[in-house]
Amino acid sequence: MSIPAHRWQMTALQAPLERVDFAAEPGAGEVVVRIAGCGVCHTDLGYYYDGVRTNHALPLTLGHEISGHVVAAGAGAEDWMGAAVIVPAVLPCGECDLCQRGLGTICRSQKMPGNDIQGGFASHIVVPARGLCRVDEARLAQAGLKLAEVSVVADALTTPYQAVTRAGVTPGSLAIVIGAGGVGGYCVQVAHAMGAKVVAIDVDDAKLAAVAEYGAALTLNSRTHDQKALKAAIAAFAKQEGLRATEWFIFECSGTAPGQLTAFGLLVHGATLSVVGFTMDKVEVRLSNLMAFDARAIGNWGCPPEAYPAALELVLEGKVKVQPFVECHPLDDINHVFHAVHAREIRKRAVMVPATA
Repeated sequence: MSIPAHRWQMTALQAPLERVDFAAEPGAGEVVVRIAGCGVCHTDLGYYYDGVRTNHALPLTLGHEISGHVVAAGAGAEDWMGAAVIVPAVLPCGECDLCQRGLGTICRSQKMPGNDIQGGFASHIVVPARGLCRVDEARLAQAGLKLAEVSVVADALTTPYQAVTRAGVTPGSLAIVIGAGGVGGYCVQVAHAMGAKVVAIDVDDAKLAAVAEYGAALTLNSRTHDQKALKAAIAAFAKQEGLRATEWFIFECSGTAPGQLTAFGLLVHGATLSVVGFTMDKVEVRLSNLMAFDARAIGNWGCPPEAYPAALELVLEGKVKVQPFVECHPLDDINHVFHAVHAREIRKRAVMVPATA
């Protein structure tokens, strides 16, 4: 079944995205998703403005935070027809040795919409059915949410969810999140939902004020605290709250060189440093600090599709709030929205909604 569709393609660095028509047709094991919403991520801006390389050659439709309804299914995927779904930002093949050993995030045949395959700034997308996350629309409605709004679960929420669970955060832990907007804001909420006391660090007082209402027990502006003062303030907070002076969980979500330096400087004995944000910039650190503190550093690439239902459950149960941090825009306004997000004129997560949604 072929469905008339359109998408907005990137043709060159910083060139206006162009709308093109195409026929959406699923192959075996694939589905066509009519897109309800697609979030604009920092990664998309990196491809578009900064020249971060995509695996698929241009022209390419960006966008990897996707929700929608399955409107066509290829052979073997018929059970998905009509389902409301979230499309994982990284789709492992599910068949290789790495996938079989539970290492789907490093599957060498993985497909990332808007990087390896055509992405979600479109009316429809063709994706493998394997790994899709079903959404219970009745429960979604009970939670007062729209399907478009939970598109951001596909990266902004699941990536920090994976980082927090992988790091081993438990009730009574001290979690420190550097970069309190976007992914970092959800990292604060997830760590809080897991029972941690959360410290949020950012350079933007407005972002810090926002996360203070959604799980951050202490907020610190790194513009007014040098590295020594930050660590001292966190240590004092830990003592006040009866938390350990060791084994802090540090999540670098800013995707900036200063943020990464701040994160590394907060190492204590037994600490876990999780790198969640991405930057092309280089930093200079003394790796021997990891040895001296008997600490560990973990990189985080996406989230396994099998973990999506648990992350979505946090939203449906109201433990993680999505609505206060997203705003929907017509897909046809994508060039304006890209500019506005890049210029920081839009402070929430922008979600592009096709006219067909």
